[in-house]
Amino acid sequence: MRNVPEPNYEYDIQRLVSVYKRGITGILAELNRLDLTDLQRAQILAALKNISDILRGINDESTQWVNEVIPKAISDGIASTIVALGVADTLEQAQKIVKFNRANKALAEAVIADTQSDLLAVTQNIDRRVRATVRQVAAESMRANYAKGINGRKAISRDILTGLREKLGTSVNTGIIDAAGRRWKPEVYVDMLVRTKTMSAHLDATINEAVAREAYYGRISSHGATDACRNYEGKIVKLVPDAPGDYPYIGDLRGGRDIFHPNCKHTVTPTRLPDGI
Repeated sequence: MRNVPEPNYEYDIQRLVSVYKRGITGILAELNRLDLTDLQRAQILAALKNISDILRGINDESTQWVNEVIPKAISDGIASTIVALGVADTLEQAQKIVKFNRANKALAEAVIADTQSDLLAVTQNIDRRVRATVRQVAAESMRANYAKGINGRKAISRDILTGLREKLGTSVNTGIIDAAGRRWKPEVYVDMLVRTKTMSAHLDATINEAVAREAYYGRISSHGATDACRNYEGKIVKLVPDAPGDYPYIGDLRGGRDIFHPNCKHTVTPTRLPDGI
């Protein structure tokens, strides 16, 4: 079996993550400019509009990123299969003959739509949490202003202001809560999300191209994993469930915690005959 370089999308991923980092910094700056001692409706509306503009910019850049990188990951998966099966000697040569078959065209459309939807959910979540927190903070600020008059104080206490600032910051910095109830910083969640999507797209494209070329087996890559993945490194798997031989079907391994999990770096190198590995 030919050794095929493992895909690396670190540059692309960090490029997108930086978009979210800049956006979060901009949103926090808008929130920090709010005068919590005298929070007026016009000031709130202006801040929320600016925040919406920032989020819209993030959405535009993430859409462009998805349309660029996901097809690239799929193309890389096809090219790696072409090299692994001996149709071309190098990835550079393989890229020149890459064609998206019907399965990979459908894959590209599905993964692009799915990734865009997931990234849009991130900014929608931030927008929703920020707006809710701003309303809450505005109400608390108003109550504090009422209380200072009653108690004869001239200003809202430092502790109250600090607490209000912390609520505003938390609404952004822990803007994502996953199905397990874990809180994520948006940029950390985006990193995990797109890292998983690109590797999954690469793997699916590899399988689609391999099966189209009548290669029904593959070997899981090895890179010295220390988690449960280490038990699968170098293992032969079936790429279709009814392929002969006592090998695990790759579809049964995906979606679990042991291998091909979120953030997993493992790939599969296709082969036509498992005995040839």
